[in-house]
Amino acid sequence: MADVLSVQALSKQYGATIALRGVDLGIRRGEVHAILGENGAGKSTLVKLLSGVVEPDGGSLSLDGAPYRPASIRDARRMGVSTAFQELSLVPDLTVAENMLLPKVSTGRFWPESLASIIRRGRDLLERFDVHDIPADAVVSDLSLAQRQRIEITRALSHARRLLVLDEPTAALPDTGWLFSQIRRATGDGVGVLYISHRLSEVREICGRATVLRNGSSIGTVALEGVDDAGIFSMMVGHRPEAEKRTALRPNKGAEVLLETRNLRGGLLKGVDLSLHAGEIVGVAGLEGQGQQALLRLVGGAMRPGGGEIIVGGAKAMLTSPQKAQRTPPGIVFVPEERKTEGIFDTLTAAANIALAEFATGGRERLVNGRAERLLARQSAERVSLSPRYLDFEVGNLSGGNQQKVLLARALMTGARILVLFDPARGVDVGTKQSIYQMMRHFAELGGAILFYSSELPELVQLSSRCLVLYDGRLAAEVPQEALSEARLLAAAHGHGERPTNDLRMAV
Repeated sequence: MADVLSVQALSKQYGATIALRGVDLGIRRGEVHAILGENGAGKSTLVKLLSGVVEPDGGSLSLDGAPYRPASIRDARRMGVSTAFQELSLVPDLTVAENMLLPKVSTGRFWPESLASIIRRGRDLLERFDVHDIPADAVVSDLSLAQRQRIEITRALSHARRLLVLDEPTAALPDTGWLFSQIRRATGDGVGVLYISHRLSEVREICGRATVLRNGSSIGTVALEGVDDAGIFSMMVGHRPEAEKRTALRPNKGAEVLLETRNLRGGLLKGVDLSLHAGEIVGVAGLEGQGQQALLRLVGGAMRPGGGEIIVGGAKAMLTSPQKAQRTPPGIVFVPEERKTEGIFDTLTAAANIALAEFATGGRERLVNGRAERLLARQSAERVSLSPRYLDFEVGNLSGGNQQKVLLARALMTGARILVLFDPARGVDVGTKQSIYQMMRHFAELGGAILFYSSELPELVQLSSRCLVLYDGRLAAEVPQEALSEARLLAAAHGHGERPTNDLRMAV
């Protein structure tokens, strides 16, 4: 079968940094082709080149045998290439329909099209791609992250006539059923799909071949049925990985209680009691929309309670903002789920983003300069294995994994003893995940405490000293470390277990 996209010796350089060097790959019509590699391997740069965000420095691209060099996202779409970006590109203040129809929302030639007509066209597109539970007239900022992810993907599907580029499309989706159904429909129409994901299980389910990138170069293209996971990891990192061990910290019930909540309510949360001890990592599990987002935002000061109490360091606290939470001894730092819109300052350097934690506190004016920022940021960056060479980069030019490391390094710099992390390893590669896990364990070993939500059950089982399971806004179960398993968490997440218990045998 002929290639819909051919990439030959593609290269891209940012100053002294080589992002891509001599990348070769081909995607066939009707094929789902995976791109695998660690964060920083060049995947994001490849996506930008294919989407028209940036132009290559060397090499060639061809689409259906003709030269392909898009000058913009709109130019790429005109030629039938459409991308669903990992960092969502939706406009939050517009409706779903308006976002679906961007960049040309109105079809009016002499006067603007009515909003009712725009909503109607948006609804038709949603129905075409089997999205029946998201209103076309809903404002995007009111949607959950999973819903926004589906709108991003649906918009890309609507423009993809030749090639569909999906960058970590399931990072925020609760399951793959809808997405895989739409991918199979697209490939049935002859569209080629470039699929980027760190989840090898789903890559194997939907993709036939994969091209592996390492340090900006294409290492090779393999048929997935002919190589095991260890072989793929070896191509990604240059050596075979060691067997992963579960190394969660043991709970210490006698340790200092750093945080408590009593009948805490707000948003979808209907009343939760919990305690967080020094030296432990407490996981939070739950299906989409069960109150986990509200719980972490309430505890992190990013959302005001509707009732109940939060006790920090033994004293009742009013956490009216993240800054107030950080300044309430022993200190709470919240790392949100959306690093692009709620975490990073993308035009500032990594060093500046990290050092903000120091310059923003202290209650007095301080002289800010690049050298001081770098010195302050370097030690904190080392704790999350962020290479010093990235400190002078604009954060917006870093990979998603390195952006997440920047946020975590900033959190550590505050000196707070409580970390509240929402899906901290979402959408990052296996190497970056291990760096984040190591940081979390080390933080707790030094006497800190972590409350974290993860959308991946294996992560919760691996890291948690104990795990809280939310269902319908309430605590359905509290699973001790010795009883943790994916099956038990999944059963409790579906409502099997109406109150906290140390025995979930009835749930499985």
